[in-house]
Amino acid sequence: MMRHSGGVGLFDSILGRSKPAKPDLDQLFGLPAAAITLDVSLGFRPTGIGSVAFRAPEGRAFADVQADVQALLDADGGPKVEAEIDAYGYTWLVVRTDPPDVASLVTDLHAVNSTLADSGFGPTLLCSLIAFSDGARALGMVYLFKRGTFYPFAPQTDTGTTIDGTAARRRDNLLEVQVRDLLTGELRLEQATSRWFAVWGAPGL
Repeated sequence: MMRHSGGVGLFDSILGRSKPAKPDLDQLFGLPAAAITLDVSLGFRPTGIGSVAFRAPEGRAFADVQADVQALLDADGGPKVEAEIDAYGYTWLVVRTDPPDVASLVTDLHAVNSTLADSGFGPTLLCSLIAFSDGARALGMVYLFKRGTFYPFAPQTDTGTTIDGTAARRRDNLLEVQVRDLLTGELRLEQATSRWFAVWGAPGL
């Protein structure tokens, strides 16, 4: 799901192989106000789906990791999560609210991130994501754990195939830049667009 044209090596900085900024999970609490701005200005509303992506330790079975994570969250009074594993080996822990409630989602994502980080999963945490939609288009606001910054990811509906027969994937770069400009001052946005990694098929998108 999480892929960039430059290859997996671009995750080196996220995975702590350089000196990233210390994560500030309290930045997540800026999302409810940003969600109001997205709704009023662009018509994007939260879908009620949020998620946390991490790389499970090598050699551990997916079911075992899922059970351990839920046990950790239960011990801390954290939210129930659904776990999905993508084609690239990343695990997504999904939380939902019905009706959609960004404040509750943020509280749950903060709890998941904090619990995992405090339990030794910190080096494997990649990002958190809250999904939005305007009824026709999807938008994810992505928080990079190691960078302490946000960026918008706007996948477009696949309409064709590539030479090898796989689905053609495109991003709505214009929308992403529009969202960045709109939310400047409300969120700590990632200034290096080379770090706006594609999260194809992330939960809720």
